[in-house]
Formats: sequence, structure tokens, C-alpha cells
Amino acid sequence: MKNKKVEVVNDLLGFPGMKIIQRPDIFNFSLDSTLLASFVTINQKDKAIIDLGCGNAPIPLLLSMRTKNKIYGVEIQEEIASLARKNIELNNLTEQITILNKDAIGIHNELGVSKFDVVVSNPPYFIYDESSNINKNDYLTIARHEVKMNLESLLKETVALLKDGGTFAMVHRTSRLVDILTSFRKYSLEPKRIRFVYPKQDDDSLIVLIEAKKSKKVGNLKILPPLYVHTDSGEYTEEIKEIFNYNKAME
Repeated sequence: MKNKKVEVVNDLLGFPGMKIIQRPDIFNFSLDSTLLASFVTINQKDKAIIDLGCGNAPIPLLLSMRTKNKIYGVEIQEEIASLARKNIELNNLTEQITILNKDAIGIHNELGVSKFDVVVSNPPYFIYDESSNINKNDYLTIARHEVKMNLESLLKETVALLKDGGTFAMVHRTSRLVDILTSFRKYSLEPKRIRFVYPKQDDDSLIVLIEAKKSKKVGNLKILPPLYVHTDSGEYTEEIKEIFNYNKAME
């Protein structure tokens, strides 16, 4: 018997009035997406933003609180894209956010070359091959492993979409940082900001936030202070609570 497809409506972290529909049988949005939405630089001049592999649209929803400009989300999995559209409708953001049920790789053929000021992505982290320990859930496999989109294809697409000088921000596994930085330079995406994220102090970093510019000018990389998710007692740190808007929600 197949798992029942149950949709659950949750508050979107601590942001008043914002809701998100999730399904227990589908890979729900993660801390990584939340941190990326907070990390990426968004300026008033940034008129067009796109999230490649948007899932059920947590990043577009969170970015809508930082800008009133146009946001696109691209999601290859039909059921998850449908969920993303429901989330946009639920929050009355259909005029600002457009969800496309398309393959992110090649989306520039539909939306245009050099049309975007900002590209963001929380991509699959793990290299896929015959020996990969994949999940039986196809949704999770596609979300976590480079089955439909790998690092190289993501960066090629990003460069096609971005205007010169545009911003690309990504969250990824720290263990793949050498691959990431090597590939960035290969595609003229110059790293400008890096922040390492740690489960708590004295732990190793598991994920890293990276922001780059589409530019052939090299240098000026900033390594930001470490971001700790939990205190030694297991609670969220004050900075994470601030990112989640939990402190203001409790006022």
C-alpha cells in the first residue's frame, strides 16, 4: 500500500502570516535553504531573481520578504512544483513569484540569456554513480544526488542566466569546497563571500554558504565569521533564532 499523500500546512518559521504546505513523503525544506535565503545579497537594483531547484518554494517565499521584485522558482519534479505553486497562492504572491515545472538545465532557452540579477540554488549535494547509497524515495534521491543536475551543469546554466556582474549564491557541502571553487573559476564565477556553518562549536563544518559574481576580475574574497546552529545544550543559537525570526515572533 502506498503512503498516503497528506499535505500539512505549517507556519513559515517565525514570520507572521507566512505559511508553507509540506508533505511528509516528500523532501521538506531544510535549514540549508533558510540560511541561503538569509545569506544571499539582494539589492534594490536587483529586478529579476531565480531559484534553480526550488523544491516547495521556501527560498522564493523567504526572499519575497526582502524584495518586491520578480522571483522565479524552477522545479523539475511535477508534484513538488505543484506544491510550490500552492504555497505561492496560499501566501498571495502569484503576482511576484512564478513557479516553473521545468528542468533547470536549459531554462535560459525559455527565460533568456543574461536576464537575471541574482541566481540562487540549494542543489543536490552528492555525486551520483552506480555505487551511490541512494534513498528508495525518488523525491529524496533527486533532491540529494546529482541525478538531474550536477555542479558543472548548474554553473553553466547560472552563467547563461546571469547578467555581467550578477550575483550567484549557493549552499553546499563543505567537503566539496575544492570542487566548487575550481568550477567557479572555470565558469567565470568569482567567489566573493564564504561562510562556514557548524552544527555547534568544536564540530566540523558540514555546509558552506558561497556567493560569487559573474566576472572575470579575480580577488576580494571575504571569509565571514563562522555560523553556529546549536549551543552546547542543543538549543538554536541567538543568530539562528534571528534568521528564523523566532525572537520577534515571541515578542
